[in-house]
Amino acid sequence: MQKINLAEKFALIHEHWSPKIVAELNGQHIKLARLKGEFVWHRHPAEDELFLVLHGELTIRFRNGEATLREGEMIVVPAGVEHLPVAVNEVEVLLLEPTSTRNTGDVLNDRTVLRPDWI
Repeated sequence: MQKINLAEKFALIHEHWSPKIVAELNGQHIKLARLKGEFVWHRHPAEDELFLVLHGELTIRFRNGEATLREGEMIVVPAGVEHLPVAVNEVEVLLLEPTSTRNTGDVLNDRTVLRPDWI
């Protein structure tokens, strides 16, 4: 067993919207990501997705509203719910999701990460 220092792991992440795996737990990946700008509307048909903001502010838009998360706040986006993450300034987030979860869900585009790197 090894402890994980999140600040050290974030220092290894330089690109936005490219989640990195830092641990696995009960079929779930714990991922870290830097986010900036607008992502893409997408949904995860069979998987819930947890966003925990560690630094900055993240807005997640839904077709019927939005939620703004500040440091220390989190949200679980239920499976099948279409959403669009938006970060005006850089945000550091921790994601918890099943190992099968693709970052762009049901959308394939240039931001799709098929095999996230472990750091």
